[in-house]
Amino acid sequence: MMNDGASLPELTATDVRLVPFAQDLLDGAVRLSEQAGWPHRSGDWALTLSASRGVTALSGDMVVGTALCSTFGDVAALNMIIVDASMRGHGLGRQLMNAVIGMAGPREIRLTATQDGLPLYKKLGFVETGEIIQHQGLAQADGADRAVTTGSLGDVARLAEMDQAASGMAREPVLRRIAEMGTVLRAERGFAMLRPFGRGQVVGPVVAEDGETARALIAQAANRAQGTFLRIDVPASHDLSPFLESLGLARAGGGTSMVCQAKPEAPSPLKTFALASQALG
Repeated sequence: MMNDGASLPELTATDVRLVPFAQDLLDGAVRLSEQAGWPHRSGDWALTLSASRGVTALSGDMVVGTALCSTFGDVAALNMIIVDASMRGHGLGRQLMNAVIGMAGPREIRLTATQDGLPLYKKLGFVETGEIIQHQGLAQADGADRAVTTGSLGDVARLAEMDQAASGMAREPVLRRIAEMGTVLRAERGFAMLRPFGRGQVVGPVVAEDGETARALIAQAANRAQGTFLRIDVPASHDLSPFLESLGLARAGGGTSMVCQAKPEAPSPLKTFALASQALG
C-alpha cells in the first residue's frame, strides 16, 4: 500500500533520515496519512502498530514518510507506506520498502498496493495476486432472518484458528484487540468482526466456509451499523459487490493484493471474504 500526500512547503530530500517508528512520531504519521487522503485516526494507527515494527522518514523534525511491517507467524504484511509529495523522485519509497522488507525476513510478504505503488513493488519482486474492492456508505438494514449470534472475547482463540486456516496468518493478539474495541459476530460456519474505524465503522475480517455464510455475517453487521458510515474491503474474486451495494455500501476504490516470497498454501474450506483492513490483510 503506497500513497503520496499533499505537499509540505520547502522540504528537500538532502537531510532526510530514516529512524525506527516511535510513539512520539505518531501525530506526524497521522498528519501524513490525512494529507494522503486516508481516513486513519490515531486509534487506527495504534491497532496496526500493536502488531508492527516500522520506520519513519524525517526531514528535520517533519514526518515525510512511513512504512510498517506487521508480522503474523510465517506471514508479514507491509503497510502504511506513505511518502510526502515533496519527497517524490528521490528514491525515498524504495528506502522505506527496503527497510521493512528487511524486517520481514524469510516470511511470505504481502501488501495491498495503490496504482502509484505498483511499479516500485514489481521492481522489488512483488507479484499481483488479485484485486481488493473497497465499499462504503450509510449502512442499510437487511431484513432477512439469518442465524448470526453475538460472540465474546472467549471465542477469540477459536476464531483465530479459523482465521489462520483461511489466511495463513497467526494473528490472535490483533484479533483480540479488535474484539475488545468492537463486536464479534458468529455463524455456524464463520465469523466477522465490526469495529470503529475512520469515519465510522469497518467490517472485517469476515471468514466463512461459503458465500451464504459470509453474506449473513455482513448483513448482520450492516443491521448493527444501520444509518451510520460503514466500510468493508473484499477480494474481488468473491463477487460480493452487488450484495454490498444492496446494503447501501457503494464501491469506493480499492487496491491490488501482492505477494513476495510466496509459500505454499495449506488447503482449507475456510476463506477470507473481507479483510481486517488493507493494512493488516
